[in-house]
Amino acid sequence: MDCERHSLLNPEDKKAPVPYVTQKLLETSGPIVASTDYVKAFADQIRSFVPKDRTYRVLGTDGYGRSDYRYKLREHFEVDRHFVVLSALRALADEGKLPMSKVTDAIKKYGINPNKANPHHA
Repeated sequence: MDCERHSLLNPEDKKAPVPYVTQKLLETSGPIVASTDYVKAFADQIRSFVPKDRTYRVLGTDGYGRSDYRYKLREHFEVDRHFVVLSALRALADEGKLPMSKVTDAIKKYGINPNKANPHHA
């Protein structure tokens, strides 16, 4: 936030500081998928620091009143390892870097039911 403030107050500074998150993400390539056991808003807090040309997908457990084993909750809220892979594949397909059929293949491979109730309503 200090970097944003500096840029706001010094609009002609050619060497404005770069936020830490942005610096780290600039060292990588491809889509970014954040998966959290908290609500999506938690991981969404860094969205403004994600480099502008990058896809940023957030998976979170937006829901109330659930009590089960953590792995079952992650499966229910679609934030487990299978959905991280699925989200990354979908982002790559949306970017034209692989065919959409790879996303369909992953859905089948991981036994994901596309007709399952949306966990935010279930």
